[in-house]
Amino acid sequence: MSVFGEILNPGTGRNHDARALPVKFIKIGAAVVGLLIAAVIFFNYVASITRIGAGYVGVEIVLSGSQRGPSEIPIRTGWVFYSPLRSQIIEFPTFVQTVKWTHDLSEGRASNEEMSFNSKEGMEIYSDVSLSYAIDPHRVPDFYVKYRLSDLDAFTHGILRDVVRNSLNEVASTYSVEQIYGEQKAEFLNKVQALIQQKMESVGVGIQQFGFIGAPRVPAVIATAITSKAQAIQDAERARNELAKTQAEAAKTVAEADGEAKAAVTRANGEAEANKIRQTSLTPQLLELRKIENQKALIERWNGQLPTVQTGNGGLLMELPKPQ
Repeated sequence: MSVFGEILNPGTGRNHDARALPVKFIKIGAAVVGLLIAAVIFFNYVASITRIGAGYVGVEIVLSGSQRGPSEIPIRTGWVFYSPLRSQIIEFPTFVQTVKWTHDLSEGRASNEEMSFNSKEGMEIYSDVSLSYAIDPHRVPDFYVKYRLSDLDAFTHGILRDVVRNSLNEVASTYSVEQIYGEQKAEFLNKVQALIQQKMESVGVGIQQFGFIGAPRVPAVIATAITSKAQAIQDAERARNELAKTQAEAAKTVAEADGEAKAAVTRANGEAEANKIRQTSLTPQLLELRKIENQKALIERWNGQLPTVQTGNGGLLMELPKPQ
């Protein structure tokens, strides 16, 4: 009978001795502990399991270093079984990472991380910048083979920061300080972002956003001069707009007056032509006809009374009777 059987049925064992029970319990405990130790050793050194959560991608790195290229490094997601004696799993986030390099300690890290670069004239410009990027999940092996980093912060504040600073200097060398500070700032930033993307493309790092935080910082006298020039340009543009408006209104008034004059001439010409036609149409026969028509009208309105004769300074006046 086994040890477990004797414990469960102590009366059935031969030469049973109650004093032997503690010894048997010790043996059982030792066996269980041994099994647990073996399991721990197995699952920590021989086989292990881990879970790679959403938004992350893992790569399985062979500790012997036999993987010679990205294509030989498998990408892992979800539950992953692996042997810690042979390989390790390194996780990388694939969601967007945002970093700020600024002189303001409340926004950045515990030190001044502002960027400095030189313009075409050699003027040193300081600026706070922000950048957002994400790693393509399918390109994580390329990223690891290139940099051999398991800590993304080391990449962000080391390698990527150097790429950004070098790109700023490279593009700024073709722009004047006035262009960077003024109306061509957006164009300048777009070119810097494109250059950073070009340098990061080979490892699957996509630049989502890049820009200044606030205005670039230049010496106060330069900033004042640039601002004054911009204000002068705005004032001149406003004056040109006002002049154009005045000229347009004057042209409109002249056009209206010219139109009215031409209309008056047209009306006068029309009236003169009408008078001319009337004059040419007044023949003696027409005048005699009009005279007869007028007399007929007077006769038709006569009420039968004789005309009234009055004496005045000019002689006799005859007043026809008023019609009823």
